[in-house]
Amino acid sequence: MTAKQIYLAGPEVFLPDAREIGARKKMLCEEFGFVGLYPLDNGLAAAPGETADEKIYAANLALMREADAGVFNLSPFRGVNADPGTAFELGFFGALGKPVFAYTNAAAPLFDRVAASHGVHGAPGGDFCDASGLLIENFGNADNLMLDGALKAQGRRIVRPDASSLPGLGDLTGFMACLRQARLHFGF
Repeated sequence: MTAKQIYLAGPEVFLPDAREIGARKKMLCEEFGFVGLYPLDNGLAAAPGETADEKIYAANLALMREADAGVFNLSPFRGVNADPGTAFELGFFGALGKPVFAYTNAAAPLFDRVAASHGVHGAPGGDFCDASGLLIENFGNADNLMLDGALKAQGRRIVRPDASSLPGLGDLTGFMACLRQARLHFGF
């Protein structure tokens, strides 16, 4: 049996030690019986007339199409929500009908993070708004309902380890929980 390939999505690609984190994730994938596909492994060079961002986009789409499943780090990045690129990739996988597994290193629900960052007050009808008067989702989800919904549609939830002791984006506790879920999904 050929090892299942898992696309490794998340904002770690922006960290100073991104390649080292990717190598650790790929090693863990191997230990769990998978092949990890990390976006920075592409070794990209833009072709004439092509910009680097176009090359990265095309290469990541190719990796996602090649993968059998994806693991997504939805930890807050540059704000209270998941990285928008990772959110796009999760949606892309969902649209392809491929299995998705996700984690966040922020155990608090999105509502609590928004309230702490932007304030909260009651609104007519029992809703809640931030200081700018924008509604705040209050479903207890880890992030935007569309991200949580992508997992729920496949019978899973976003893994939310207790973040009080985690060192941030590079912690792999939730990642390993996702690999265990993937093993069960693929039956080994």
